[in-house]
Amino acid sequence: MLAAAALAGCGSFSIPTNVSGNLPRSGTVIPSTTLNLAPSVSIALEKVVYWGMYAGAAYLILDPLAPNWDIEQARFPDEQYHLSLHMKRFYAGGAGEARVVFHRRAKELMRERGYDGYQVVEYNEGLESSVLGSQRTAEGVIRLTGADS
Repeated sequence: MLAAAALAGCGSFSIPTNVSGNLPRSGTVIPSTTLNLAPSVSIALEKVVYWGMYAGAAYLILDPLAPNWDIEQARFPDEQYHLSLHMKRFYAGGAGEARVVFHRRAKELMRERGYDGYQVVEYNEGLESSVLGSQRTAEGVIRLTGADS
């Protein structure tokens, strides 16, 4: 149904006879109307719908409110933790912050567990390629040090 509405905004499109509801049986779903924004400014409703769909698709893909990095962690013996970070596949900024996010999570673990510090045992960054584009990754191992008494 959404595809029919999208196609209707692109020109003349007749609705198939097997569609039910209150949609027009012929012609376009979006009426040929202009929105008068000011005495000298008007815009076609078709263009408003067209650009609104583009903006909505861009918002869903980029999702600016979602965190840039997903963090998975695993606990090893001797108070060691493996941290694995994966960046969003489609992003608008934040590509160089892997090390900052890694250290931020290490400090959170240190404070949560009651330790004075941590040591980075291993750390590396990279890119994983796929059909949908590359994805930044980082992973490392930390060891918590100096437990509070």
